[in-house]
Amino acid sequence: MSEKLRILVTGFGPFPGAPFNPTQQLVKRLTELRRPAFADVELTGHIFYVTYVTVDRELPELIARHRPQALLCFGLAGRTAHVRIETRARNAVTTSFPDADRRRARKGSIAGSAEALVFGPHTAKLLRAARATGIDARISRDAGSYLCNYLSWRAIETTGREGGPQLAAFVHVPLLARHRAPQRKGAAHRITLDELVDAGEAMLAEMVRLTRQAALKR
Repeated sequence: MSEKLRILVTGFGPFPGAPFNPTQQLVKRLTELRRPAFADVELTGHIFYVTYVTVDRELPELIARHRPQALLCFGLAGRTAHVRIETRARNAVTTSFPDADRRRARKGSIAGSAEALVFGPHTAKLLRAARATGIDARISRDAGSYLCNYLSWRAIETTGREGGPQLAAFVHVPLLARHRAPQRKGAAHRITLDELVDAGEAMLAEMVRLTRQAALKR
């Protein structure tokens, strides 16, 4: 490829019930990486304000401005202790839980009649890349019905459009250990930011490799 590969890495800000969202720090750390593997990669980071209208407005703007060939999106799953690589987005929106503007969705579906949209087989390769760092990562078929699932749906949609990215992925991360404290005997290990960044870097590197492969097939 004669020009830099462009990857858009996104996270979310705080939302009701989650005043601290670790994806903000994760995106910042990943897009500031200086590695030989990313020497010819243009990494752009973006944090979405947690509302549906923000995603609908800003995602198309970001794609038009930066023309990313891949999207790597992160979101918080506060009740999960491991990293979840999502395989699909469900055609579902919660009408009972408000967004960051305290607004609720008016209907329980996103669009059309499809039950779900799938990311593709590359999710299994992202899983292997994450697990190779030693982190607890698992495949997930349920991205919920909040903004993470909504962004997943919109991101998959963009891959089917002319000029859109070739690949998209969504990764749920847990609440993090705020510092390296000794683990109580029998207590579940809480992932640290450094561990999450290591896994995020591995997944990002895999997205770069897969996107290059996809570009060569076009």
